[in-house]
Amino acid sequence: MQFRESQAIYLQIADYVCEKILLKEWKPDERVPSVREFAVQLEVNPNTVMRAFEFLQQQEIIYNQRGIGYFVAASAYKNSLQYRKNDFAEKDLPNIFRNMYLLDMELDELKPRFDKYKKLHFS
Repeated sequence: MQFRESQAIYLQIADYVCEKILLKEWKPDERVPSVREFAVQLEVNPNTVMRAFEFLQQQEIIYNQRGIGYFVAASAYKNSLQYRKNDFAEKDLPNIFRNMYLLDMELDELKPRFDKYKKLHFS
């Protein structure tokens, strides 16, 4: 995983977990990798993964079964979707809207490009 300097690593890990859930690669009540396993896989400090897991627990995206490990919450899909939508709306959209304004673009110009992107990447 390539990390960006513009965002805390633990939040990037949380985004990665949310993406796995939103792509339905990780399903409700499925065990997620342990803190150590995930730290080795992502080549980060286990404390960073622990911080991401604590954040995801607060968002009710994963839960901990003491002594067994972390699992995907039943409401993980809905909560991941809401978290990522809010994050996108607060962090990414203002810059997109600014560029659209500067380039005198309208929303209807983006629809064909978005449809093409979805077809290429998700069909």
